Amino acid sequence: MYLLVCVLLAAIAGSSVQALFPANSDVIELTDDNFNKKVLQSDDIWIVEFFAPWCGHCQKLVPEYAKAAKGLKGIVKVGAIDADKYNSFTGRYGVQGFPTIKIFVDKNKPTDYSGSRTADGIIEEVYRVIKNKVQAQIQGVPYGSAKSSKKSSSGDDVVELTDANFDRLVLNSDDIWLVEFFAPWCGHCKNLAPHWAAAASNLRGKVKLGTLDATVHSSKAQEYQIRGYPTIKFFPSGTSSSSGAEEYTGGRTSNDIISWALQKHQENVPPPEVFEVINEDTFKSGCSEYALCVITVLPHILDCQSSCNEYIKMLRSLGDKFKQKLWGWLWSEAGNQSELESSLEIGGFGYPALAVLNVKKMKYTILRGSFSKDSINEFLRDLSYGRGRTAPVRGAELPKINTIEPWDGKDGELPQVEDIDLSDVELDGPSKEEL
Repeated sequence: MYLLVCVLLAAIAGSSVQALFPANSDVIELTDDNFNKKVLQSDDIWIVEFFAPWCGHCQKLVPEYAKAAKGLKGIVKVGAIDADKYNSFTGRYGVQGFPTIKIFVDKNKPTDYSGSRTADGIIEEVYRVIKNKVQAQIQGVPYGSAKSSKKSSSGDDVVELTDANFDRLVLNSDDIWLVEFFAPWCGHCKNLAPHWAAAASNLRGKVKLGTLDATVHSSKAQEYQIRGYPTIKFFPSGTSSSSGAEEYTGGRTSNDIISWALQKHQENVPPPEVFEVINEDTFKSGCSEYALCVITVLPHILDCQSSCNEYIKMLRSLGDKFKQKLWGWLWSEAGNQSELESSLEIGGFGYPALAVLNVKKMKYTILRGSFSKDSINEFLRDLSYGRGRTAPVRGAELPKINTIEPWDGKDGELPQVEDIDLSDVELDGPSKEEL
């Protein structure tokens, strides 16, 4: 009977991976019990996603990750582990947010995957990893050593583009691209090659660099009116046609290319959204997936009415300014999340109030100055430089979050007071007769 109950409970609960991925997925479920044997003790290359079932970004990644697993079946192993359930892995591999994807070639030093969260991006990175491993084995040196990477540094991170794959990789992606149109006989192109390769490696995960042989793939060369070599074009994120391409105006050294591309990357990164804390999921996705989260408690809606939108607008502006930090941004109405306010000691100085929380370290720091754009900007700037006093979260655990209705952005309504008939109410004072 006991065994039957256990089987039924297991069937009802299901596995974390199966709960996230389709039953027919090629993604391999990893657990605390099988991780060492399957990943660390095998000769296979593994791609492992560390996820949490409640994580919105993890759920969004599911179809692309499953597609990558299907395409890479028999080539490398693709697995996933519920790091929220098996939380020893978060500290073991320095997982600071979900999803985190790591590639296990050297099992002692897995590398972070920082490319686009698409099947194409993951598969493309696998090609690069396999090529480097083959090169290391031919040279008889450990994978990832300086010697093994010396030969392959000439262009492993540079994507070879053609008439056939250009639209799919460049125009139909959310990535930012720099594309060099070259000719094999061009001397300036040959001089640019090592700088282009070095810049591609440095910019990996931020801006993709590609090359297209314009003498072979003449269709694209004509489409972009290439008249000389090398010609470099910039493609912002979301470019869907040739008209969206921009001219590259930087220098030809690797430092010039990197500096120019990083500036464009910063301009193209969208500002973070400022989410209202309305339930556990919004709080976790806004805090647990980031190194830091900025939490603001605004006055009660009846106190500031729709003018509270101005506070949220200011927070969005600050989020845009600090978007390179990849912080989470949340807000709550005073009184709606009392345990959150208590754990961060918010409210003692009145509202609005602001604190920054580090979920991993369970520490926070609070804004002591005025709630103004300049004051908050200075506070966050100091924080980004590692300055500022921190305090432990009360109870050393995340507070309970209430489920509430989201604010519609409009004025709040005061409760309606019904008319009261005072005709039969006896008032203190002299009676009619006494007067």
